[in-house]
Amino acid sequence: MTISSSVSLLGRRAVLALGLTVLLSACGFHLRGSNGSFMLPFATMYIGLPDTSPLAIGLKRYIRAIGSTEVVNTRDGADAVLEVLSDPERNQTKTILSLNKNGRVQEYQLGYSINFRVVDKAGNQLLAPTTISLVRPITFDDSQVLAKETEEAALYRDMRNDLVQQIMRRLAAIKPVLPAMSVAPVAPVTPVAPAAPQQ
Repeated sequence: MTISSSVSLLGRRAVLALGLTVLLSACGFHLRGSNGSFMLPFATMYIGLPDTSPLAIGLKRYIRAIGSTEVVNTRDGADAVLEVLSDPERNQTKTILSLNKNGRVQEYQLGYSINFRVVDKAGNQLLAPTTISLVRPITFDDSQVLAKETEEAALYRDMRNDLVQQIMRRLAAIKPVLPAMSVAPVAPVTPVAPAAPQQ
């Protein structure tokens, strides 16, 4: 294979890859960023949780880190609104999982769940009510109460981080409803001028 044919083949592959990227972007497919983040299909978003909510803080930090979607402070005019139907901070559970031979608690199961939906500025439902439930087991030792309380707090924090990731996955999979909402900006594509007709 000659050098010129190799360059030509590489050029065709580059054009094919560029065309495929444009097509995927046009049909609403969103690739994960190089840092593992999820690209969201809307320009502005409102999170329906109190500002002091640990989950809200985590979600807003994640979305702002992506950079393509702006988190706004009011739902008026937001392209997408995440409506929380059940507050996860109030849905933390702790149930007995097992007892030892003396009838004392040996293991607990911690639970953390959220129920939410997403609507656009016109009230169209972009994501139907969705429930995400997470559980973690934790052993118990009444001689190490303080250590176990620290471990329990760490497990709830781990579940909260997991919940942020799972919510982001579902948000990234939403297909925009046009023209009710605007799409997050993408890199502009410079049009190619048509070749002048030969005389």
